[in-house]
Formats: sequence, structure tokens, C-alpha cells
Amino acid sequence: MFFCGCGPAESTMTGTHDEADFAATDGYLSSDSSFYGDAEDRARLEEKASSFDPTTYWDNHPHLLPVLAAANRAKLEAASSPSPSKLLYNPYEGSICGRQLNEPVEDFLKRLPPLTTVVSSQYPWIFIANPHATSRPTDRDQAGFTKVAEELLETFSEKKNEIETSMAGKAKGSVTRKLVPLRKELENDLLAAAKKKHCTSGKWMLFPYPEDVNRQWAIVATATVNRELGTAAKVAPDENKGDRVPRLICVYTKDFSDLDDVKRVLGRLVELGLVKKKGSGEERGIYYKADAFTELGINSGNEWGLKASLYASRDLLEARKK
Repeated sequence: MFFCGCGPAESTMTGTHDEADFAATDGYLSSDSSFYGDAEDRARLEEKASSFDPTTYWDNHPHLLPVLAAANRAKLEAASSPSPSKLLYNPYEGSICGRQLNEPVEDFLKRLPPLTTVVSSQYPWIFIANPHATSRPTDRDQAGFTKVAEELLETFSEKKNEIETSMAGKAKGSVTRKLVPLRKELENDLLAAAKKKHCTSGKWMLFPYPEDVNRQWAIVATATVNRELGTAAKVAPDENKGDRVPRLICVYTKDFSDLDDVKRVLGRLVELGLVKKKGSGEERGIYYKADAFTELGINSGNEWGLKASLYASRDLLEARKK
């Protein structure tokens, strides 16, 4: 092999001599060198360096090139990294009664057909989530809402008893008229407390008969995963109640007070053929209920006289026609 000029062979030879010189003096600067100052100066500088906050300096010098470069780099990294809202999410992941993210909807429907899946502790419901929904349960304060709501219900019951006692013997209609504004106030206060405690989910409720439950559930499940409906859905398994007892399918939305979204989901249910006509062109109504009311056990015929549902499809669809 041939070398010319100051090639690898020559540099290797001179490098050995330089390294020997460097090693002999423990480096070009001895430990006694005053390059960094005496012991007092070094201690003072080290203390100053340890207390230096670069972020304060950067905040006070926003136009320096390194600061601008760091800011641009942070923006690029944020843009290239998916935000939490863009990540797929499944609150039923790992649960045997829910659809898994890597499970095709068709396989899920075959694994858990509601017509023949028997209700049990493992299968209290059959669940499916919209994996693209931004709703997260982390801010939900169910215990806090329940505490406030129970106090509101107790206060109403006391007022109700006072009115009924003071108006004993009077026409029932007179007592009812006296209670109407109090009930409306109670409903508004309960919903406001639910909003404050982030307990805002609600659902449209479908009641297919058993012979049609698999078909309707397949439509709802597919549309939920495809982001056509709301945040999630569930269906009741077989409770061995016979063929004439309807099953329940719940189609969830994020916020009961978001009327535009509630209407949108209802409109899609109509388009999917799940809200049908009955008799001579009459709408077969479905109802929307806030989960907050479900948690409190507010059903039809409740002791406070509250309406169990917030919205009726007939009302919203009729309003849309006008």
C-alpha cells in the first residue's frame, strides 16, 4: 500500500509522540494551573453556576437565536407527535364483555350476539366504544355529584311535604300547580350540578324485540365504531324474560346539554332506520335520558315527580321540520 502527503501512516506516527507528551504532563494544563482561578474563585463560580436558571434567562431574551431555535424545535415535535385526543381510546379494553380495539366489529358481533348471550356477572351488558371519541372519564366526579344531588332531592322532599300538609283537603290540582315550579327548579339544579361535576353523558334508548335485537345492535355497533353516532353504545344480554319483552340498546353522547350533538345522533338513528314509523304515519318515539338521572334512580313514577327523560324524539324531530 502506498501513502502520499500527510496520509494515515504519517498521522499515526506523529499521533503516538503527541499522546506521550500529553500523558507525561497529565494534560497540557497541570493541576496547579490558575486558568480557572484560585480555590476561592472556583467556589464562587461553581455556586453561581448552580443557582443559574436558564429558563429565566431565555424568557428575558426571547429574540436570541438559540431561544428561537428551541421554540421552533418544540413546535415541530408537538406537531409530529399525536395529541391524546387523536389516539384511539377504548374504556372496555381488556373487558370480556366489550369490543377490543384490535377486534373487527364482525368478529365482536359473532362473539357476543345479544340474542343468545346470557346475562351474568361477566356479561352484565355488551359494550362497544367509539375509539375516536375525545370523551374521557378522568374528570367525572360521580361521588361529588351524588352528594349534591341527594341534598337537593331531600330539600325538595321537605318542601313538598310542607306544601302537601298546608294544603291538605284542597284539590289535587292546586297542590300540583304549587309544586310545578319547585320541580322545574329541582331539575335545573340537578342538571347544573351534573355539569359542574362533569357527569354529562346521556343516551338515546332503543327497545327492539328479541327477534330484531341482533340486527339493530349490529347497525348501532358498526355506526359507533365508524364515528357516525356518539361516544359508545351498549345492549342488554338475554335475561330469559321471553320473546315479548323488549331489549334495551343505549346510544351514548358526551354531553346532554349539547343539543346539537343530541339531535345529530338522533338524525343518524333515523337515517339508519332505527327510529321508525308506526301505525298511520305516527312516529314511534324514543327517549333520551341523562346518566346523572339514571345514577340517582330517577325512573318513571319516581317519588319527586320528575320526568325521567330529557328529550323525546317526537319533539326534536317535529321541531326540525318547522
